[in-house]
Parts: sequence; structure tokens; C-alpha cells
Amino acid sequence: MQARPIVERIGLRDESLRPGAATMIAGMVLAAGRSSRMGRLKPLLPWGQKTVIEQVVTTLLTASLADLLVVTGYEHEALAAVLQGYPLRVVFNPDHAAGEMISSIQVGLRALGPTVNAALIAVGDQPRIQAGTIAAVMAAWRDGPPQRIIIPSYQMRRGHPICLPRAVWPAVLALSWQDSLRSLWTSLAGQIEHITLDSPTILSDMDTPDDYLREVGASVTDGHDLSPTERPA
Repeated sequence: MQARPIVERIGLRDESLRPGAATMIAGMVLAAGRSSRMGRLKPLLPWGQKTVIEQVVTTLLTASLADLLVVTGYEHEALAAVLQGYPLRVVFNPDHAAGEMISSIQVGLRALGPTVNAALIAVGDQPRIQAGTIAAVMAAWRDGPPQRIIIPSYQMRRGHPICLPRAVWPAVLALSWQDSLRSLWTSLAGQIEHITLDSPTILSDMDTPDDYLREVGASVTDGHDLSPTERPA
């Protein structure tokens, strides 16, 4: 039997606080992983004057989202503490150690309110996520039939964030923990719409210390003042 998720309200944000949010898209950030290859929890790595997870949610909060969730697992308390003061909800995945990413997506979907029509799924190790990317994915979903899945692509490679309409949530919730969203793409191929974006940042996540330094360097090249104080162990 799956354990029940724990939801903490940070900043008193939920879908009812955005009555004018167009077509009710909620954001979900996946941040439950152990970061074993990095050696330190990726969302808590420094990113300028913030942490990586703070940079991700700060960018997402520029969009007109009805709600914003951060799904946690390892080091839940530390992440919740860092996110104090941001208008979002922290949702703990009690099965994070066994359930891989799909269990976090399922926990997040179950925590969304009944008025939410789609979930914008981002990952907690993409601090270079662009506000323009988020806006483009959301606009693509709002501009067509509501049952479509929107996936951004760069040079024929799929990235994040993706927009999952409520119509496909039952199929996602029915997946086993050994599955991934890719398990659905064949059966739901007719509902998938790829949007091509000229931004490699949709692919730029971080798994190792070298990845982290690469992303910091790329951000500096983009004109941001970021100076990592140390290399992750």
C-alpha cells in the first residue's frame, strides 16, 4: 500500500488564490531524488545568491500558474526550510526511495485541486530554465485542444518542462513505479505535440559535479553573475 503524501503550505498559495489564472495550469517541480552522482543534494547547491531550487521556482513564479508544488523526498526538511517565504506548496513523497521519478509525479498530481486542467512538470536541477520556455509551453497548450501533451524539443531532443493535461492523468497514475512517462508516449502518440524551441536549456540538467560547473559557466556566459564557492564533493 502506498503511503499518503504530506503537504506543507508555504506562503499560502493554492489554486484558489489565482481566480483569473487562464485555463488553470499548475506547476510541479520534481526534487525528491537522492543526487547520488553529485554527492550533494542538487536542489540545495548554490546558484548565485540563491540555491538551485530557488532559482527554478523563482523562474516558474513569473508565469501565471494556478498553483505551484515542489515534490520532495530526500532532505525534505532542508528543502522546505529553503523554500519558506515562496508562494508555493511543498509535497513530500513518502515513497521517494523506492518509487523513482514516476512516484513523485503521481504524488504531485494527487495533490492538485479539481479546478486544475493541466500540470506543467519541471525538474529541480534545471536552474537555467527560461521564463520564455515556460510561457511557450503554456501558450501552446492553451492554444489548442485540451487533451494534448506539450513537449518542448531542441535539435530533435525532448526536454522540460512538459505540460500534462488532466485527460491523461489517470494513465499516469496507473503506471507502476518501474515505469516512466516515456512508457506512455507510444500509446498516447496521437495526443503529443512537440514545440521546437531554440534553447538548449530545456535539456540542461545536472547529474555530476562537472555538470554543475558547466551550468554555472554557461550562466556566466549568458551574463549572470554566478560564482560557485566550491566544487560538490
